[in-house]
Amino acid sequence: MTALNIAAHLDAPDDFYQALIEAHRDLTDTQSELLNARLILLLANHVGDAQVLREALAAAREGLDIHAATPSTDQRQT
Repeated sequence: MTALNIAAHLDAPDDFYQALIEAHRDLTDTQSELLNARLILLLANHVGDAQVLREALAAAREGLDIHAATPSTDQRQT
């Protein structure tokens, strides 16, 4: 079993970030969300290890204030 590698590992992180921004250029919000979902699934398939993916999900959620990011039911009904 492989553990999740959270150490800096990209050869050129700035280049990847630029490519990610470029991939989203001229997309609607919906298209951008779809691109992100497709990218996540492609990379998850590439990783292929369910335990590593669960660790990645937990790490990505860590520190998020889910109550601040999601409007309450009362706010959505206005």
